[in-house]
Amino acid sequence: MSLLIAGIVVFFGIHLLAMLGLRPAVERVIGEGPYRGVFSVVALAGFVMMIWGFRTARVEPQPMVYDPPSWGRHVTMLLVLLAVISLLASFHRGRLKLWLRQPMSIGIALWAAGHLFANGSLPEVLLFGSFLVFSLLDIIRSTAIGKVPSYVPKPLHDVIAVVGGVVVYGVLLYLHPYVIGVPVV
Repeated sequence: MSLLIAGIVVFFGIHLLAMLGLRPAVERVIGEGPYRGVFSVVALAGFVMMIWGFRTARVEPQPMVYDPPSWGRHVTMLLVLLAVISLLASFHRGRLKLWLRQPMSIGIALWAAGHLFANGSLPEVLLFGSFLVFSLLDIIRSTAIGKVPSYVPKPLHDVIAVVGGVVVYGVLLYLHPYVIGVPVV
């Protein structure tokens, strides 16, 4: 469990530094290239620690923070579908991205919230809860500073995001038991 917590601190700590606007100051000291390299290595190390810590924590029985509702899996499946579509919309220049404004953070928040509806053990609450809190903080910060996409929308990009999202969602449902080790249904 300690590796999971350490990974959460490292991964979200480096992202929090960037969110708080410290990137320009650090770049002035070490340069843009080294900053990107250090950021990437630290974020990747934190992510690997989180995943490894999560997988090892799930080997032993863990305390339940709450009992998920019986309908939680159904809500999870809907929210994850919407999350994948939102994440794909973040990479395209369609109306969805303009409407959502922060599609990547919204997608991560939907994914995390969905998983909290279906999972209630301590490692799951720590992992998914940290992603939910951070993505909500990013949405709030981005909204407060007026960060919104600006471009002429391409309608085909919305079709790509939705159709691609449904396809990726189907692949995720299929691979979930093999990669994550937990059956979806």
